[in-house]
Amino acid sequence: MTRADLAKAIFDKVGLPKKEAQDIIELILDTIKRTLAEGENVKITGFGTFHVRKKTARRGRNPQTGEELEITPRRVVTFKPSNLLKKKVEKVK
Repeated sequence: MTRADLAKAIFDKVGLPKKEAQDIIELILDTIKRTLAEGENVKITGFGTFHVRKKTARRGRNPQTGEELEITPRRVVTFKPSNLLKKKVEKVK
């Protein structure tokens, strides 16, 4: 599903003009990105939680050359689905 698909779904369900639906989607996504960039988690009840995790530095290996290298510490985003979402996905076959 793309942003355009989301905007169309809002248009179909609510009747909001597609441009306004796209603007709302962009606002929501920008707010989520900004919140995660600030190091805060984003919890959407009934959907799941986006977590910001810190990964420490570690030794790695270039798979093509076998050369060892240092992988720098970084922050990553993970997603934990809610139980409601898990059950909904599990039902679909």
